[in-house]
Amino acid sequence: MAEKQPNFLIIVADDLGFSDTSPYGGEIDTPNLQKLADEGIRMTGFHTAASCSPTRAMLLSGTDSHIAGLGKKAPDIFKDKPGYEGYLNYRVAALGEILQDAGYYTLMSGKWHLGLKKELGPYARGFTKVLSTLPGAGNHYNHEPQLYDLKEKPSAIFKGDGIWMKNAEFINGSTDLPKDFYSSNTFTDYFLDFLRERNTREKAQPFFGYLPFTAPHWPLQAPQEVVKKYHGKYDDGPVALRDRRLRSLIEKGLVPPDVEPAPMHMLGTRPWEELPEEERRKSSRAMEVYAAMVDLIDVNIGRVRAYLEETGELDNTFIVFMSDNGAEGQLLEALPILAGYTVEDIVRKYYDNSLDNIGNYNSFVWYGPQWAGAATAPARGAKSHSTEGGIHCPCIVRYPPALKQSGLVTSAFTTVMDVVPTILDLAGLEHPSPIFRGREVVPVRGKSWRPILEHPEDEGIQIYNGTDIVGWEQLGIAAVRVGNWKALFLPPPKGPGRWELYDLSKDLGEVHDLAESHPEKLKEMLQHYETYFQETGMFDSHTMYQEALKQRKAGKGKASPYPSTSYISTLRQGLASVQTKFLNLIKGNWGEE
Repeated sequence: MAEKQPNFLIIVADDLGFSDTSPYGGEIDTPNLQKLADEGIRMTGFHTAASCSPTRAMLLSGTDSHIAGLGKKAPDIFKDKPGYEGYLNYRVAALGEILQDAGYYTLMSGKWHLGLKKELGPYARGFTKVLSTLPGAGNHYNHEPQLYDLKEKPSAIFKGDGIWMKNAEFINGSTDLPKDFYSSNTFTDYFLDFLRERNTREKAQPFFGYLPFTAPHWPLQAPQEVVKKYHGKYDDGPVALRDRRLRSLIEKGLVPPDVEPAPMHMLGTRPWEELPEEERRKSSRAMEVYAAMVDLIDVNIGRVRAYLEETGELDNTFIVFMSDNGAEGQLLEALPILAGYTVEDIVRKYYDNSLDNIGNYNSFVWYGPQWAGAATAPARGAKSHSTEGGIHCPCIVRYPPALKQSGLVTSAFTTVMDVVPTILDLAGLEHPSPIFRGREVVPVRGKSWRPILEHPEDEGIQIYNGTDIVGWEQLGIAAVRVGNWKALFLPPPKGPGRWELYDLSKDLGEVHDLAESHPEKLKEMLQHYETYFQETGMFDSHTMYQEALKQRKAGKGKASPYPSTSYISTLRQGLASVQTKFLNLIKGNWGEE
């Protein structure tokens, strides 16, 4: 190990697909990520939460999102429910806080999405130098006409005390940010400035840098000179792209050669060949813009790398590059942005989505489920699903002092909760639970990657053993994994509304449901889910949320805290026996009551 304490750099891409970048089989020009992979290791078993803010809570706390405050980001509905505060709560010791107290120079530039008030922002949670957008999404050119002269506070994504923070204070995004703002470039500019402006004392400190890009999250926007690099590359549509990506993944040894991919992610959309020519042109242009956004992430990672090489800090810096969840495949037209306004309303009023304008500051597009499905293949589903397509993400690690070999691929199952214990392990620090900064804090649930880093060639190394339980849940979308077995529940319309069972050692695409043929294994997995449910302090959020939506639609005001139908309790307590009896029934054997 290096004599000086290591530096740490976490880089997060927002809604990046598994196979978008060249290290993971993609055609997008990402030479700097390829170099990181060649000098480090690629993980093919890395898992996150199914959406942005829960993943970020897990990343910075080392524990489950239901413990860290992001069980679901709807605090007005889940008021006074521990773990559902809608921000990174104070039951956890945030990684920035821990390293700050250990003498690290801490800096952050990019998307926060873990609290919209000053006392919940990045400066309050351990980052000394900050340039941050607090909400979960925003225009990549800082062009927000829907917010100009707004008489009432935004009701959904932007609800809070402000949008932009520099260090401890809110700033005016219209006047205090560069006129040539572009998200990936500007976040990197500030990040590098924070490093360059270190004084003598700060340069002597190890640093912890957090660079969470807002790209390639919608709206899809990028400079036209970069978009032009990708003109024509996606004219044959998402199915053809998926097939090319799959061949590349197999050639690179990232998925088994006999992998059976999940069916294309469609969400009721029309197949490519049935679309009118104009729709195909606009759709492929959106994908070209998306590729340009990923390209520019890589360019800016190269800028950070060049600086660290120049200062001699690169090889003593533990670097993690990851996506926060699977590719975004939702149809966003009905998503509420402001009180009484959907995305479709906002686009119609303020933006120009004509073909030649797509990607510019005054356009607002997303690429939809089929392109997302191409990026998550061979996995099933996309962001907001607890299928592998929503939670199985790229992750590259570079740290020469620990890595005994580089350029390798590890398939070991890992999670985003592991980043905190890995960093503390490499820094020689203990997690501060149970008492930190005068408050009680929970321990981590993740595990250190040191065994993998020191022996990446050993496919037998597993940091999660055959009895460790890892779970997922987000408003009733649930899963639990033990070893290679995974039980999965997707309520309608995302899925069939019953538990499914998969052996991921043979079925990465979650194509062959084994619930009927392995009822005892399913029952065992549901018992594991019950353990996860109890350990993380979950409650029936799905029922409460649905009840709130119904009441709001009916104009009844605030949601009742006592919904009449307990969805999750029924799901947990009765499903194992009910499903087993049903399977026996269709086999002609009801069994005893």
